Amino acid sequence: MKRYDSADTYDTSIPSVVTIGTFDGVHIGHKKIIERLVETAKKNDQESLILTFFPHPRMVLQKDTGIKLINTIEERIQILQKTGLDNLVIHPFTQEFSRLKAGEYVEQILVDNLNAKHIIIGYDHRFGRNRNSDINDLISYGKTYNFSVEEISKQDIEDVAVSSTKIRHALLEGDITKANKYLGYNFMLTGKIVKGKELGRKLEYPTANLHIPEPYKLIPKKGVYIVKSIIDNKTCFGMMNIGNNPTVNGTKQSIETHFFDASFNLYEKKIQIELLTRIRDEKKFDSIEELKAAMQQDEDFSRDYINSLL
Repeated sequence: MKRYDSADTYDTSIPSVVTIGTFDGVHIGHKKIIERLVETAKKNDQESLILTFFPHPRMVLQKDTGIKLINTIEERIQILQKTGLDNLVIHPFTQEFSRLKAGEYVEQILVDNLNAKHIIIGYDHRFGRNRNSDINDLISYGKTYNFSVEEISKQDIEDVAVSSTKIRHALLEGDITKANKYLGYNFMLTGKIVKGKELGRKLEYPTANLHIPEPYKLIPKKGVYIVKSIIDNKTCFGMMNIGNNPTVNGTKQSIETHFFDASFNLYEKKIQIELLTRIRDEKKFDSIEELKAAMQQDEDFSRDYINSLL
């Protein structure tokens, strides 16, 4: 898959079959649409292309700093690389871009930049300044600029919307099993390991403290999770706590992972951690001894769960 950070850097000599969207989560509903895109491109001896935008339009137009997405942009790229897609164009979404009239957007972006010959789009897709144009306008432009338009059915679009909503809801409820089912892969958290208060070391459960720089990344419900990660080409399992460490009067949320049977130094390393299932809510214990006993129970449960996977 080739990646372009702007539509105007795409190789215009390549005729493309295009679909447009956020594709947050790149879940099983999205993959159905991407499969259709890839198949159509191959059949027409053209290349498949997804046009997406970053930052998310709401971050720019509404200054919505509270928006939470299933994937960071880098995670989205990583997942799309495995779909068979030929080209991914991540066009910068700016105030200036948002003011393009529908005709300007079609001519400059879809035709001149992306050499679109066929566009697969949802029945409810809106585009152009103030989102005032729809699929019927796109079909009309297609007659002028010699591209065809294929409509994604209402049912398929609603399946995609429902899946995204269900995934976000499941993550916020801590139902990782359901979220992973809709995603078609394990939900992940990606970031750098930074120094924490080293409380885990004192509890004989040293932890890797994950810092996620993207404020828009959705963090699941507080609690204890069973996780896995690939570190130095080795699959490592462990348990993660998302929360404030109330037993030791913590106030700031942290994401801390204790990897089993591991002795490497992860400080300043960028790692990706997959969440497999949730064990329990975060709880304030009456003593450090009670906390240690609970962590031992969590470890025993986690190891039994992991053994059932192997």
